[in-house]
Amino acid sequence: MSSHPDGMQRPIPWLWILLAGLLLLAPGPAGRLLLDLLGGITLTVLLLPVLLGVGGLVAWKVLQSRLKPCPACGFVSAGSAQCPSCGAVLGQEQGPASSNEDVDASSATIDVSSVEVEVMDQSDGN
Repeated sequence: MSSHPDGMQRPIPWLWILLAGLLLLAPGPAGRLLLDLLGGITLTVLLLPVLLGVGGLVAWKVLQSRLKPCPACGFVSAGSAQCPSCGAVLGQEQGPASSNEDVDASSATIDVSSVEVEVMDQSDGN
């Protein structure tokens, strides 16, 4: 079965293949232009994803440095003085982490005690 509608196969373009081979093997001004063009396109195709990835990473880091979490609700926003979610004032830390006073470690420590839990067997025994 042939893929051509008339039932005849299309001839191979030997003339164009020969011309391209001559330009690549014995480059004149047109061949050198073609090689330079192909080299530039190849470098662009290979380096463009790397450059886009680096640019995206830099843009993400810049955006991340401008985002501020709300100390009251944790909502993250950029460029506003007031939280759009809860209305708290951004830029002011709340809690003992922002204060400069010394906190007694025993009052800031949480005591944890372990409790034994009895596990019941789930099998029926049948």
